[in-house]
Amino acid sequence: MAQCFPGGWLMAAGRLQREEFMSIMKDRKILLGVTGGIAAYKALELTRLLTLEEAQVRVIMTESAMEFVQPLSYQVLSGQPVCTDLFDLETESRIGHIQVATEAEVAVIAPATANIIGKLAHGIADDYLTTALLACVAPKIICPAMNVNMFESKAVQENLANLKDWGFHQVGPDAGDLACGVQGLGRLASLDEILAKIQQILTSPALQGKRVLVTAGPTWERMDPVRHLTNPSSGKMGYSLARAAQRLGAEVTLIAGPTSLPPPSGVRLIQVHTARQMYNAVVEEFAQVDVVVMAAAVSDYRPKAVAKEKMKKVGDHHVLELERTEDILLRLGELKDGQILVGFAAETEDMLRNAKEKLHQKNLDLIVANDLKAADAGFASDTNQVTILWPNDDTETLPLADKEVIARQIWKRVEKLLQR
Repeated sequence: MAQCFPGGWLMAAGRLQREEFMSIMKDRKILLGVTGGIAAYKALELTRLLTLEEAQVRVIMTESAMEFVQPLSYQVLSGQPVCTDLFDLETESRIGHIQVATEAEVAVIAPATANIIGKLAHGIADDYLTTALLACVAPKIICPAMNVNMFESKAVQENLANLKDWGFHQVGPDAGDLACGVQGLGRLASLDEILAKIQQILTSPALQGKRVLVTAGPTWERMDPVRHLTNPSSGKMGYSLARAAQRLGAEVTLIAGPTSLPPPSGVRLIQVHTARQMYNAVVEEFAQVDVVVMAAAVSDYRPKAVAKEKMKKVGDHHVLELERTEDILLRLGELKDGQILVGFAAETEDMLRNAKEKLHQKNLDLIVANDLKAADAGFASDTNQVTILWPNDDTETLPLADKEVIARQIWKRVEKLLQR
């Protein structure tokens, strides 16, 4: 049986980066408790994702969890021995479970069965996991996964309520098909949602109490019932900004054009299609927020008239008359009354000159400019390279990085503006 050999957490590997561009998870110590449910196999992927973020993951498995997945699998993925036996003479001569508990910065129980929930709610410490969790003072996240009738039972609900009163964070469960053959609440929450909660807990709540509005994605301007004018924006930059703000404690509203991206956890999503719809939604929300970041790629023009039927090919040429769409940023600049207003400028030429003109013309507090011709930057890419311009003519160029990293850097600049 695999045992836990304390002696410090394994230092995460990876190339050195400037501190401000490090992952939120880098070198953070995460205790992952795995209990005996069919969803235990999903915790393998959670372990892999956390280690990819360069977190130091210490896995504790209950005896029943080992009936579903072998400890060796977690050991290979985490790079550290798995904790299983509270009475191992070698490890417990150094009170290993206490060391594991006190070093953790956040503890996650995924999946959390009805059994572990009941034990934790009544202070029972009869194995490695419950003993370590009772000694752990770090924030704890519990991710229930079980049969729908078990989850909805009075006992489980009262136990979860007790844990919430004691400061536990709950993620899930989701509704859907369950392993027992029925449908309902009981599926382990998505790994993205669990990761988002871990990241939120590990992030200083610099935007706590702030209301933030972010726009993302393209807009579609109809030509006829089957065609539209648009652009290649994927929405990744705006969604990254929304996720980052939520992790920083903000109350976030995301107004997004058509994208294939899943809704960010904990973020209020308003979906639109056209520039006019985005204009109306943004203006309606504007007076109630503290910060607006306009990352959407809004169409500048739309067809002046929309054909009622599909346009047929007639001749070699077709003239399509266009009209200007609503200028959302310009209107927000006119309405601004103490809000922080951030714009984006995606350019193919004279990037700095065009961005600076937009910054002043639209009364922005800062603007984020990027060159659409640059490699691995701009539309649809997972990475970006941007230059931030300020009204006092200062400029700051950030190196090429993942859009999640760029988003965090933009919010750091917004935090400074909020402190003025």
